[in-house]
Amino acid sequence: MKFFALLLTLSLTLAAAAAEKSSAPTAPATSGTAKADAVVYQCPMHPWIRSDHPGKCTICGMNLVVASGPATAAPEGVVTLMPSVITTIGVETSSVVRQPLTRTMRVNGRIDDDDTRHRVLSARVPGRIERLDLLYPGQQVAAGAPLATIYSPEIYSAERVYVERIKAGEGAFPAAEKSAARERLLELGLNETDLATLEKSLQPSAIVAVRAPVTGTVVSKFVYEGQYVQTSDRLFEIGDFSSMWFVFDIYEQDFSWVKVGQTVEITTRSVPGDVLLAPIAFIDPNFNEQTRTTKARAILSNPHPSSMSGAPHQLPHRVLAEGRVLVESPIVLAAPRSAILDAGGGPVAYVDLGNGDFEQRRLGIGRRGDALVEILAGLSEGEKVVTTGALLIDAQAQLTREASGHRQSSVAPKSSGAVAQRRSETGATPLNAQPSTLNSTATDLTPYIALASIVIDATAALAADDYAKYQQIFPSLKTTGTAYPRLPSLQLGTDLKSARQSFEPWSTAVADLLKPYRTQLGLKIFQCPMTPILGKGRWIQRSQPLKNPFFGSTMADCGEELP
Repeated sequence: MKFFALLLTLSLTLAAAAAEKSSAPTAPATSGTAKADAVVYQCPMHPWIRSDHPGKCTICGMNLVVASGPATAAPEGVVTLMPSVITTIGVETSSVVRQPLTRTMRVNGRIDDDDTRHRVLSARVPGRIERLDLLYPGQQVAAGAPLATIYSPEIYSAERVYVERIKAGEGAFPAAEKSAARERLLELGLNETDLATLEKSLQPSAIVAVRAPVTGTVVSKFVYEGQYVQTSDRLFEIGDFSSMWFVFDIYEQDFSWVKVGQTVEITTRSVPGDVLLAPIAFIDPNFNEQTRTTKARAILSNPHPSSMSGAPHQLPHRVLAEGRVLVESPIVLAAPRSAILDAGGGPVAYVDLGNGDFEQRRLGIGRRGDALVEILAGLSEGEKVVTTGALLIDAQAQLTREASGHRQSSVAPKSSGAVAQRRSETGATPLNAQPSTLNSTATDLTPYIALASIVIDATAALAADDYAKYQQIFPSLKTTGTAYPRLPSLQLGTDLKSARQSFEPWSTAVADLLKPYRTQLGLKIFQCPMTPILGKGRWIQRSQPLKNPFFGSTMADCGEELP
């Protein structure tokens, strides 16, 4: 949007310099007898319009000015601008130098507990949950604390076998059998303290306690009192929240930037105002095939209680968080990002050659930093590239290339009658002209920019049901439309309904007129399949979402963008 506004401003500024209206078109000097050092005059807005004597531009009517040199074609890829044009569009340049790239990466992830300190407790014997000492998830437990007791006939049988071996004495059973019976009890969940109590009392029991293996917080509870469980059934999950992981995604294109040891600044809404710093501890080399991302983690200390006071840790478990990583590359050849243009044909930049000459260079680029881009090919150290005004120079380059075939022939349009006269005066193209047959005037988009801008404003006013604003815009809308004789008549109407009835066919004709140039003009064309006048009315906008001017708020989203 800024590009078109600036281009329109440039056009109006240059047009104001024309002191008189065109009286007779002057063709460019094409005679083979012209001297190589003859003074050449050219149009500031249409540089390919040249002559060997003062006159008027056959397209826009501006005074021809003295060119910077003889009437020789510029080298391929070079655009020449007058000093006044360079000043008007505010061309700025910057040198290509060797320096490191810096980039601020913003990543999203979550705070998770340390996998190495996460425990799952499963039933070691089949039985029934007699009692639960752990009542709810989130409860903090100490290492060795009882969590539940299980009634199990299997544990009773195993204890009785062990007691019998003890009572029988050393000679009754081999030592290996006694040792095996003891090991069996350890496998079923008894600890050394339980065995010592059994060896002292010699009273087998069918009750076994499930104890916490570590100090931590209960993440999940899967059982209730009275529930029967089988061997290997999950009972509890416990996590140690004294150390937490910030786990985040790294995309393919960012992988080369991130290294283990880099500091991450972490913020989360659960701890507002705090910025937590932690180094990257691990980067997973395995990418997810669907998302094309991999995981990385930074380890955070999570102060607050290792005691059982019940006070919460600073960082909650599984809360969302954002990270900021400041990364830097080694020294590379770099150019400002604002100098790089890429409209789909590959990255290019314009190099300032001096004397108003700007050369287009196709580039090979590498990594992109916040302000700089790594240059792999196309530019050399010390060259000056355009950082402000490059879009307008590129637009001029496209116009010059498209009109290059007309430099050796008459510039006057080959058309006749009132339509030809109108085209000569306004640069407008008839509605029935095809893009493949248009001469150099068809590539001059300045009149179309003015038309598109005022039509978009009028469309927005009608879509917003703002008849008063449409009344203010209408005189400019009407005046701009008179430059295009094939457009239908347009009436203001007395209210929104009558205004829309007249605007619908007019807007549809404008959309058809601008359709061949919608990419260059940055336009989107929408069509509603049920408009009251044409049945399929069309209009133009700069961007989504669509806002139907023919129905306004009653059916604002009726329509679709045309391909």
